Amino acid sequence: MSRLLAVLLALAAALFTVSLIVGPAAIGPLASLQALFAAGDTPLSLVMQEIRLPRAILATLVGASLGLSGAALQGYLRNPLAEPGLLGISGSAALGAVIAIQTGLAATFPLGLPLSALTGAFAGVLLITLLAGRRGGTLSLILAGIAISALASAMVSLALNLSPNPFATSEIVFWMMGSLADRSMQHVWLALPFVMVGAALLLTLGRPLDAITLGEDAAETLGMRLARVRWQLIVGSALVVGASTAVAGTIGFVGLVVPHLLRPWVGAMPGRLLGASALGGAVMVLAADILVRRVLPEADLKLGVITALIGAPLFLHLIYQTRQELA
Repeated sequence: MSRLLAVLLALAAALFTVSLIVGPAAIGPLASLQALFAAGDTPLSLVMQEIRLPRAILATLVGASLGLSGAALQGYLRNPLAEPGLLGISGSAALGAVIAIQTGLAATFPLGLPLSALTGAFAGVLLITLLAGRRGGTLSLILAGIAISALASAMVSLALNLSPNPFATSEIVFWMMGSLADRSMQHVWLALPFVMVGAALLLTLGRPLDAITLGEDAAETLGMRLARVRWQLIVGSALVVGASTAVAGTIGFVGLVVPHLLRPWVGAMPGRLLGASALGGAVMVLAADILVRRVLPEADLKLGVITALIGAPLFLHLIYQTRQELA
């Protein structure tokens, strides 16, 4: 387990460094890293400190958030197909962003779009908790999440259908594909507190998630307070996924694929998967964002498109592998 974490950490650090030195300008790695720590206001230092560094940090935060949330949800729901979008958090955040774009708030206030997305995420979580009830079980939580996700998706489609402004429609569509381009340190400071608090809540769920593998009744017999665990899971997922969606748009497959890829390396204990999935998610998003800048840079590929192109074949391979093992 410790060896896996060390490998993932080293890989994430290597990709973080590569993310800092990759760009459209033909500048050497050493010059780029020197400019990162330079005190002057040279064009290269501004590019490194105001463009590439925030992008690399956000890729790490977003990937870790989605991977961690996916592992926690799969462990709690005991469903390998669970992922952050299942609870409707991503959809609610997307709806908040769409409202900001349609009303012009995103154009008049620099942080209007991410703040609206965060507001949408927390509104979605509030509705989910009200629908599921204080003592609702796993099934009621899943059904409430599906209902909120479907409602948010319908509202986004309605906004696109009724939008009188083709430029706003185009901006909505491109934002929902997910991207880390043109992000600044403001976006980092906006997302970082939410991600840190949410990650702290999710990472402490290791022991309860291990107990839940025996069943909810057995977990309660072992002294686990399932109502508290569920609240901690919902709030933690809302914080990390809502903040990630707010600054990067909708990015799929990370929270679904990464736990599947790493689960064979940690055994049947979902608590061990939390930290590994966080690092694995960071690795996946960092790698995808590097590909965005290296593959057809003039076409402005979106991050969510790349993660889907990477994640879907991997997931299909996992399905085929599982069928072969069961045959």
